[in-house]
Amino acid sequence: MRTRNTTNLRNSGPVALENGSMKANIESYCKLLSLGSVMDNYETAAMDAVKTKISYQEYLYKLLQQQIIDRVDRSINARIKKAGFKYLASLDEFDFSFQPQVDEKLIKELATLSFLESATNVLLIGAPGVGKTHLSIALGLEATKQRRRVKFISAEDLTNELIAANKSNTITNYLETMSRIELLIIDEIGYLELSKETSSLFFRLISKRYEKASTIVTSNKEFQEWGQIFGDDVIATAILDRLLHHSHPFLINGPSWRMKDLMSKSKNKQNLKD
Repeated sequence: MRTRNTTNLRNSGPVALENGSMKANIESYCKLLSLGSVMDNYETAAMDAVKTKISYQEYLYKLLQQQIIDRVDRSINARIKKAGFKYLASLDEFDFSFQPQVDEKLIKELATLSFLESATNVLLIGAPGVGKTHLSIALGLEATKQRRRVKFISAEDLTNELIAANKSNTITNYLETMSRIELLIIDEIGYLELSKETSSLFFRLISKRYEKASTIVTSNKEFQEWGQIFGDDVIATAILDRLLHHSHPFLINGPSWRMKDLMSKSKNKQNLKD
């Protein structure tokens, strides 16, 4: 006789599941409780427990520990995907000896994410290829690992979103949403010259986040050139004033990573010829 299928956990009696073997019922309970990792690992863990003669409590502890690890991993991966990084990069991959102007100690301090608590900004300024985007992504990745809300966006895509929101009369909601992002990374400011309208919208975004949340900006233009980007020295000054008030500016004048790779490949080819 088959038992009645129900998932009413508030009843005083046990939850009735489809009649079946012990294995089938255990897996049904795991599905009901969303314990996918426990379902996948309980048999192997049980065999290991017999071999190592661990207690029932330790067996249960190990199963639940793995469940938590797997659930956290899924959560972090989802946040990384939602952040929209153009690629993944870590601080371990950054060669500080190649860019000695970059303060390694300060960058690693920033990786603790203490700057998020004080809504401090990070400005990475330098020529193309010096590692600005790499550093911004590495810091953003650390933030996602700590379950912070992170958004990575190019300056071009950001301006397009601002314009679209303004035209659709949703700019207020858009700015409100963006203000709740704990770490906003704006990449490659300086490759576009913005219209007065777009510059004004950009100013509204920075003002909305001012002293509330942290922003990382990468730019190939030094601060005195930002008037050209925004087409207005007054707006550029107002934007910089808010970004720089609480900030860690990095002016990177080192060599290009791309040139380093090109030179390395060229040298290897020459060695092969020799």
